[in-house]
Amino acid sequence: MNDLDEADIRILMALQEDASRSVADIARAAGMAQTPCWRRLKRLKETGTVKAVTALIDRESVGLEFCAYVFVKLGLPNRTNMERFDTMVRGWPEVLTCERITGAVDYLLKVVTVDMKAYDRFLTMRLLDNDIVSDVQSRIVVSTIKDTAHLPLHTAPRG
Repeated sequence: MNDLDEADIRILMALQEDASRSVADIARAAGMAQTPCWRRLKRLKETGTVKAVTALIDRESVGLEFCAYVFVKLGLPNRTNMERFDTMVRGWPEVLTCERITGAVDYLLKVVTVDMKAYDRFLTMRLLDNDIVSDVQSRIVVSTIKDTAHLPLHTAPRG
């Protein structure tokens, strides 16, 4: 964990609001001068605290209408199979999020496709087309109530 102070948190909160802002705007929002803000921002990127600066795109406005959460159980959840599954998932653009979880299943995936038929192709041609997955359960999203990438930075520990 990085040693983040109040100024770092203010910078990160400004970035979460709109990462396309200039350094001057971010500095102003964080209540600091531009040069120290730039240095801190550079350090936050170098340490990996800021992983990427990207645009959040509304999936439905680009025709990706179908979303499902998928619980995946491996036949034998050993290190080799988990590493193999992790590698496969990284190559599947339909998978937005993959979490290894505890409990009755091994993984939770967030999958986005154009429609149900495309999701069915994803299931049969990618997810179930290997020998390590033993069970898949899908939960189809009917309505999205909240969808954010903003972390609750106000609760983050300070250095």
